[in-house]
Order: sequence, then C-alpha cells, then structure tokens
Amino acid sequence: MKLSILDQSPISSNQTAYEALNESMKLAQMGEKWGYTRYWIAEHHDLPGLACSVPEVMLSYIGANTSTIRIGSGAVLLPYYKPYKVAEVYNMLATLFPSRIDIGIGRAPGGSAEASNALSDHFLQQVWNMPTSVTELLHFIENEFPSDHEYKNLQASPIPPVPPAPWLLGTSKKSALLAAEKGMSYAFGQFMSENNGSEIIQQYLDTFQPKRKGQNPEVIVTVNAICAETDEKAEEIALSTIIWSLLRNKGEGNSVPSIVEARQYPLDEKDWQTIGKMKQNMIIGSPKKVIKQLNELASRFRADEMMLVTITHSPEDRLKSYQLIAEEAFCP
Repeated sequence: MKLSILDQSPISSNQTAYEALNESMKLAQMGEKWGYTRYWIAEHHDLPGLACSVPEVMLSYIGANTSTIRIGSGAVLLPYYKPYKVAEVYNMLATLFPSRIDIGIGRAPGGSAEASNALSDHFLQQVWNMPTSVTELLHFIENEFPSDHEYKNLQASPIPPVPPAPWLLGTSKKSALLAAEKGMSYAFGQFMSENNGSEIIQQYLDTFQPKRKGQNPEVIVTVNAICAETDEKAEEIALSTIIWSLLRNKGEGNSVPSIVEARQYPLDEKDWQTIGKMKQNMIIGSPKKVIKQLNELASRFRADEMMLVTITHSPEDRLKSYQLIAEEAFCP
C-alpha cells in the first residue's frame, strides 16, 4: 500500500505561522525519509489556525529542501485563477523539480465568503465553469491545443521535460465523473465527506475515459489518522484536533489547543454527539490498528494509495504519528 501526506499546515496555540510553516517543511523531509510517496499542501484563505494560503510558494521551499518525494497542491482552488497562470506556476515548479510535481485541482472556496469575494468577482460563475477551466488547464499542461483553438500558439512557459501530473480532488459524484471524463487521476477526500466514498469511486472507475494508450484510472483516498504507541495515547493526542474541529464549527478556535486546553473545554450533550460523529471519520490508534484500518479502507474504496491528514498540537506528536505508521506499513 502506498502512503502519502496531506498537510494543512496547522498553527498550534503555542506557535507562530512562521513556525507552523517550518514544521510543514520538516514533515515533508521526514516523510521522504520514511518512504511516503508524496506530500501535498492545502490552500486555505483567512481560516484561523491554518498557515498556508499560497501552496506554490511553500512547494518551492519544500522542493528545495527535499530530493525525491513527489510534492504538490492539495488543491489549487481553480475557480479563483486563470488556467494559464496555474499552468505557468506548476510548469515552473516541474522545471525546477523534475518528475516530482503534482497539480491537484479543487473547486471549494477554501475560506469565508468575504475571502472568496476578495479573491474573485465571479467565484460561483467559475465553479459552474469548472469543466471548461479543467480542460483548458490540461491543454496548457500537455502543451497541446486543437488547431482551431484561440490559444493554439500559446505556451505556459517554461515547458518542463516532464509535465506536472494532474489530479482532480473532490468529495462528490460530480467531481468523480469529471475526473473520469477528463482522464484524470482522482483523489477522494474521505476526511471531509459524509458521502458514500466507495460508491463515488466506483462511478469514477466505471466511467474512466483514458486519454492515452495504456492509461489506467488512479485513486487516492485521504483520511484523518492519528497514531501513537498505544490506542490510549493516540486517543489522548487526538483530543486536540477533535476539540479544535468542534470549536471551528462554532466559529471559534484560532489555533490547535494543547491536550490540557482541550480537556478543560466544557462539553454539553450535543458536543459529545458531534464528537462521536467526528471520530467515526477518523483513524485513531496504535500502529497495528491504524494499518489494519487503512488496509480495510483501501480495499473497500479500491484505492491505489492512502493519503493521511494528521493534526496534533505538538509537532513531535505529528511526526511520530507518521513515523509509526510508515514503520508498521513498510517494515512490519
């Protein structure tokens, strides 16, 4: 089973954004050392507690401090941008870091309505225009337009020796069908979805339309996972991200609380019900327990690769979680 990392660059209650971003770089370095296939970093706007609003800047920094791990966006929020500019950015990265760049594409706002308005005058219109934008982006990445297209003589320079690998990210039937239609690899965000992931992925596999000879569909499933030496320790560490998610749902929580702070938060019956639902969508436990559940999910979803989101208050706990999972998966 391939394993990868999705980093949201969380800011803990005792951290600055600078420190959080440097921890992201360390995570990519250690992920490379431990055998993870790829490291993606997410794009968020004006969301308290998340440090990365510009993935391409971080990818330059991370690429310069790693050697072999694939790196990419998880995701570029395409409705905000012109496909040509996105292609230029990721072609530039693919030129600097050959055969290592992924370009994950998403349609979510990634922040508040105010942030969406500040970034784009026509966000909702561009969401509806997503299929056309994806098609245009793919043409620029492949450096190939139809002979009658207005951009047939336009290149997204520099043209790298190996183009960035395009992925479509989503949580719905619509995104799965679009990925299949465009012949793109598909990443399903199980960690942020209540939809039937196995059914959605099956629709992708059933309708996939290869764009070149020998091309096969490719699936990543992204899940929340927290691992420690024991189940009890993992549950203790996970409390920080669980309470933080609860606070964010209430419009609170500017940073990931410590375990002590999380324990002190007053919870009512409704909060406990919400926490119960959250934990159903998380993998928490010892290395053997986590790997067992990852294998079960990979089999159920027919995933080629599992991508892990791990948020803890302590950077050391986060690194340890990824390390323990890798050691159990690759060196049992």
